[in-house]
Amino acid sequence: MKLSKGPYLVTGATGFVGSAVARALSARGADVRVLARPGSDRRNLDGIDVTVYEGDLLKPETLTAALSGCEGVFHVAADYRLWTRDPDAMFRANVDGSRALLAAAQDAGVKRAVYTSSVAVLGIDPAGRPADEDTPVTYADMIGVYKQSKYRAEVAVNEVIRDTGLDCVIVNPSTPIGPRDVKPTPTGRLVLEAAGGRMPAYVDTGLNVAHVDDVAAGHLLAYEKGKTGRRYILGGEDMTLKDILYAVAGFADVKPPLMQIPRAPIYPIAWMAERWCAMTGKGEPFATVDGLKMSKKKMFFSSKRAESELGYTHRPGRDALRDAVGWFRENGYLTGS
Repeated sequence: MKLSKGPYLVTGATGFVGSAVARALSARGADVRVLARPGSDRRNLDGIDVTVYEGDLLKPETLTAALSGCEGVFHVAADYRLWTRDPDAMFRANVDGSRALLAAAQDAGVKRAVYTSSVAVLGIDPAGRPADEDTPVTYADMIGVYKQSKYRAEVAVNEVIRDTGLDCVIVNPSTPIGPRDVKPTPTGRLVLEAAGGRMPAYVDTGLNVAHVDDVAAGHLLAYEKGKTGRRYILGGEDMTLKDILYAVAGFADVKPPLMQIPRAPIYPIAWMAERWCAMTGKGEPFATVDGLKMSKKKMFFSSKRAESELGYTHRPGRDALRDAVGWFRENGYLTGS
């Protein structure tokens, strides 16, 4: 389905990936609408020609105006945190919100939707090989509230497709990194800590690093060429955490981590950090118990399906890390570097 002038609604456009999708659509000359909660931080919309509709995924009555007359929807919005004081709220946002938005899109006559899932819901190859869209996985494999909520959200999306006939493609970004990570995301925080020279050690793990702008381009390709109900991993380069941190240190001109350490001594620190944040109600812990559990396996993935069926391409992971460090520096996040 060829992208036309739209209009298209993008949810989550005040966030990291969503703003990149809105930017990519606007660059194609599309009429872009974004759904934003009243009072939300809208810095990520600076410089993009969009129309803002205020609403809430959990209040269906607020979605009608934003969806009216839309040709397509990119549902990127999600509660992405590795730790939360209120797990139920994350399930409501990610599961109930996705179901409500896509059901409303079908009712509004939207021609096609792209739902942003995550590689977090996919299986991990036990031998350490890059996993793909069909690597076996069950809900029991989901570690932590974020993974559990995204797993159930993808189930809910498939139910909407089955029950309503909605034409919807599913994309599973890996680890988006790059410019304009305003909040920043959990991965952006890791890059920021490393760029500030505050990561003296690392554990043995790995991530698939994708430039956020490549992920955004993949969303548009999925809209144009993807098959209804089919998953597409939008990934980049598999990198060990050591290589990621060393690359960031080089770009930021700080000392790289000194050593690899076992996970066991970090668990009590993470547990205490979580308890402190829960008691004080301030901030989020940098190290989390679930994050440590997830790090036991390297999150390596293959984008071959997206490459062959959509024409998806990605740049080296170092490019994403370099652009992230550069943006953090230019925007005052690295005042000491």
